[in-house]
Amino acid sequence: MSRIAIIGGHGKIARQLAPLLTSRGDEVTAVIRNPDHTADVEATGARAVVADVETLSGTEIAEVIAGHDAVVFSAGAGGGNPARTYAVDRDAAIRTIDACQLAAVMRFVMVSYLGARTDHGVPEDSSFFPYAEAKAAADEHLRESKLQWTILQPSRLTDEAGTGHIALAEERGEIPRADVAAVAAEVLLRPDTAGATVPFISGTSTIAAALDTAAARAVPLD
Repeated sequence: MSRIAIIGGHGKIARQLAPLLTSRGDEVTAVIRNPDHTADVEATGARAVVADVETLSGTEIAEVIAGHDAVVFSAGAGGGNPARTYAVDRDAAIRTIDACQLAAVMRFVMVSYLGARTDHGVPEDSSFFPYAEAKAAADEHLRESKLQWTILQPSRLTDEAGTGHIALAEERGEIPRADVAAVAAEVLLRPDTAGATVPFISGTSTIAAALDTAAARAVPLD
C-alpha cells in the first residue's frame, strides 16, 4: 500500500485515477480548492483535503503532503485567464515540486501535455501561449529537481471510454482521460519510469508495454 496525494483532486483525470488507486489498496489524498467538491472526491474512495495550492506557500504545501509516498500533480487553471494559468500551471506546480523536496516526498508524477517543452513553438498571440509557457517552465523545474519524476504528456483529451492501449508518439492525436488515469496509476507502480517523459496518444500497445519502452529511454537520475 502506498500513500498518494493528488493535487487537483477534483479534476476529470484525478477522479478517474483515485478509484484505480484505492481499489488496489493505496491510500489517496485528494487535494482540492473548493470544499463543495468534498463529496465528489470522497465518492472515489479518496480522502479530501481542502488546500488551495494557488495561494499556499511551499512550506504550507509541504505540510499537506508530508507522510505521502508520491504526489501526482493534475491541477490546472482550465485556460481562459492568462494570469491564473501562470499562477496554477506554473507557479503552484513549481512550489509543489519544491514542497516535495522539503517534505522528502520523492516520487512525483506530472500530468503535462504532448508538446510541452521550452521550444514549444506556440506564437505569443495565441490564446494557448500562457499554458504552453507555464507547463514548459514547470516541467523544466521538475527535471532540474532531485525528485524521482515522471512527466506524462497526453495529447488532446476526450471523455471516451478507456481502451487500456496507447502509443508513444510525438505527433498529435487523442487519448481518453480514462487511459491517462490508467497510465498514471501504472507509472506509480514502476520506479523504472523515473526520469521518463512519456508522450502518448491512443494506440495498440498495452500500457505496460509502452511504459517498458519509455523506461528504457528514461534519463538517469541521482
